[in-house]
Amino acid sequence: MSSLFIDNNEFIITIEVVPPLGNDPERLLEKLSNLSGLPFHAFSVASNPVAKPRMSAMVFTHLIQKATKKPAILHCTIRDHNRLGLQSELWGAKALGIDTVIAVTGDPSASKAEEITSTVGDLNVCQLITMARDSDLYTGAVLDFRPEVDGLEHEAKRLEKKVAAGCQFIVTQPVYDEQTATQIHAAARHLKVPIIMGILPLLSYKHAIFLHDKVDGIAVPEILRQQMKKAEDPVKEGVSQARQMLELARKMYSGACIMPPFERFDILTDILLSS
Repeated sequence: MSSLFIDNNEFIITIEVVPPLGNDPERLLEKLSNLSGLPFHAFSVASNPVAKPRMSAMVFTHLIQKATKKPAILHCTIRDHNRLGLQSELWGAKALGIDTVIAVTGDPSASKAEEITSTVGDLNVCQLITMARDSDLYTGAVLDFRPEVDGLEHEAKRLEKKVAAGCQFIVTQPVYDEQTATQIHAAARHLKVPIIMGILPLLSYKHAIFLHDKVDGIAVPEILRQQMKKAEDPVKEGVSQARQMLELARKMYSGACIMPPFERFDILTDILLSS
């Protein structure tokens, strides 16, 4: 298994994975192992997305690398660990052969969650980036362009701080149209680090509405929502749109991170082999 290195000379494709609920990884590992024939470079492992508990991302990243022989990127979040715990995670990841991490703030814990959860937060994401670099890890960060509040200009300035802290590549939140892709590219290209476009395929009109209305950082354009509503085969329509975004990413970005929702890895063949 070779290490992952992202630069502007080769277009890199990663597949985002959410660790399983509970302590049994075998079913999901089998699904991921079956993807080995597809043209992508690495997995990217989320850590407790939407602030719901999952298997340890570090453990599952290690298991993915062992099972698939492909590199896997570990997401590290300041939401779930204090400074002491994060340093332990980073050193542990390196010892397990995990070479690449993405430093993230993490989705906020729900105020009305069934279980009372507190946020640790004794260091910020820029400090985590520096800590990861000092731990000899290849380190990325996320661009949440906050379309719900037209926040790209503000977030681009935050990105400058992340790069100054040592960030070596950037992954965007999901992008659904050429205008947004162009705006992000223009806002971040001066940073001179590789930018990976996030692509989250839509499965239905209901799925598109949920992402647009309920998930911070994601905006599904009205025209696309209507296309999903009118589509005879919504999954096919969503796959076609994801292919379009992948082709756009090839022209403007250094790579793409495809995020199959609800473990729908079956759609990856049509996205990756038809583009």
